[in-house]
Amino acid sequence: MNIYVGNLPYETTEDDLRQAFEAHGEVTSVQLIVDRYTGKSRGFAFVEMSDDSAGQTAIDAVNGADFGGRQLKVTKANRSEGGPPRD
Repeated sequence: MNIYVGNLPYETTEDDLRQAFEAHGEVTSVQLIVDRYTGKSRGFAFVEMSDDSAGQTAIDAVNGADFGGRQLKVTKANRSEGGPPRD
C-alpha cells in the first residue's frame, strides 16, 4: 500500500518516517519529496508498506499524530493519472 504523509516538519528525514511507520508493519520504501532547485523538503512524502492491512493500521495510528510539533495528515495515496501504473 502506498501512503501519502503530509504536513511534515521540513527537518524530517526518510529515516524518521521509516521509524514512525515500522512500528505498524514492514516498510518497503520511503520517498521524501524535495524541491528540485533547493533540495529542501516540500513537507510531504510517500511511504510504501508491504501489505494493505499494515498500511491501514499505520494510517489509522499516525494520521493526526503530533510529529515534530506538526499534526500529520496521512491517507492512502491516490494513483497518479499522468504516468504509468506503479504496481
